[in-house]
Amino acid sequence: MKKIAVIGGGFSGLAAASYLAKEGYEVSLFEKNSTVGGRNRKFTEQGFTFEMGPSWYWMPEVFDGYFENFNKKRVDYYKLTKLNPSFSIVYKNDEKIDIPAEKKELIELFEGIEKGAGKRFESFMDDAKFKYDTSMDKLIYTPGKSILEFARWEVVKGVFKLNLFSNFKKFVRNYFTDERLTALMDFPVLFLGSAPENTPALYSLMNYAGLMLGTWYPENGMYRIIESMEELAVELGVKIETNAEVSKINVINKKATSLVVNNEVVEFDAIVAAGDYNHMESLLPKEAKNYTDEYWDSRTLAPSSLIFFLGINKTLPTLDHHTLFFDESLDNHSNEIYNDPKWPKKPLFYVCNPSKTDKKTAPEGCENIYVLIPIAPDLEDTEEIREKYYKIIMSRLEKQVNQTVTDHVIYKRSYCIKDFKEDYHSYKGNAYGLANTLRQTAILKPKLNNKKLKNMVYAGQLTVPGPGMPPALISGKLAAEEIINYFKK
Repeated sequence: MKKIAVIGGGFSGLAAASYLAKEGYEVSLFEKNSTVGGRNRKFTEQGFTFEMGPSWYWMPEVFDGYFENFNKKRVDYYKLTKLNPSFSIVYKNDEKIDIPAEKKELIELFEGIEKGAGKRFESFMDDAKFKYDTSMDKLIYTPGKSILEFARWEVVKGVFKLNLFSNFKKFVRNYFTDERLTALMDFPVLFLGSAPENTPALYSLMNYAGLMLGTWYPENGMYRIIESMEELAVELGVKIETNAEVSKINVINKKATSLVVNNEVVEFDAIVAAGDYNHMESLLPKEAKNYTDEYWDSRTLAPSSLIFFLGINKTLPTLDHHTLFFDESLDNHSNEIYNDPKWPKKPLFYVCNPSKTDKKTAPEGCENIYVLIPIAPDLEDTEEIREKYYKIIMSRLEKQVNQTVTDHVIYKRSYCIKDFKEDYHSYKGNAYGLANTLRQTAILKPKLNNKKLKNMVYAGQLTVPGPGMPPALISGKLAAEEIINYFKK
């Protein structure tokens, strides 16, 4: 029986381990932290349960399909609640708009904001659905090895409809002019990966995923997804070791032969490196790396984040499960992430209030909120800077909910660039991998396969298909398939 090591217990690592175990391989997964989950971990304090990572559950069919691949049903592990409103946006002058979950109400919302925008919204979503369906059916499950993956007739025939070479910002503004609508459509690419003006219009598929397929919440929280994947992996025979730091990958005769785990050497026949790609390469000898330090430094990274986990000893009835604060300039904040990296003067931010949906996340009469500011990676990160931004955003939050909040914070923890580096060996403290620019899309992303070592592959948000929970699940599947094909040869 071939022995396979998986480094990293996030979505991609757990997925890869499970697919490989299903094929009969002996799989060991090593996770440096005390629990699996990667960026999707949780902690509890004073009766509050705080989830540390992803909070948006989009593309539910990808999760359903994952469990079905193992002859399971997602509902066997957790149920889903569809949020309505899907989320809310706060604009200038404290105008708040709830984004409904149903298409008819969305059309009415767009038409009410901008005359004629209702019909244009339908047209936009028809186009976005084509991109979504084409990407999911023909592109996202490909390993990103060759341009030939785009050469199938169905893809070539629709290449211009995919708008791969069009600018997302201009594309959106061909449909809508009101700043509230353009900000709504821009948000997925800004928060999930790149500046709208540098993002291919292909990514309007994310608008379809978010607005038409809905925003969901899994029963017992986002970490329940990880628990479910862990249960499945163990059932399949995966051996999971936590607090297991991999410090070196040994190479002999152009093969990865063993890992150094907590100072012990463990031999394997193949390796899936599902941690931060740059860090995984740092474990290899120079001649076995795919990329140089100069290559990584030239990449355009998606944002990092400054996050606050807050336990509040009262309720905030007007604060929805998801709220985006777009009450300052989106263009200025985007520029301060991507073009002129610096701490933003007037930051946009996001507030998650899971206790609005799930009362178990906070003690009775209390609220559990998670506040996130997207920022450029690798900025100076000090407690003084964190506190400065805490005061800025809490002032704006209090204004919106029309009550004091800071005086009722009974638990507070911040998390930023230094923490991403420490907990995940995250390159430059990035939170979301690579930006979704044209030169970093599909086959132009860092390769899934190690080009020097035939028995080693990578998985996760820095390789194909990209950042986010559904792509990470798919990345694990692609990595497993490459290992399976290697042994077949």
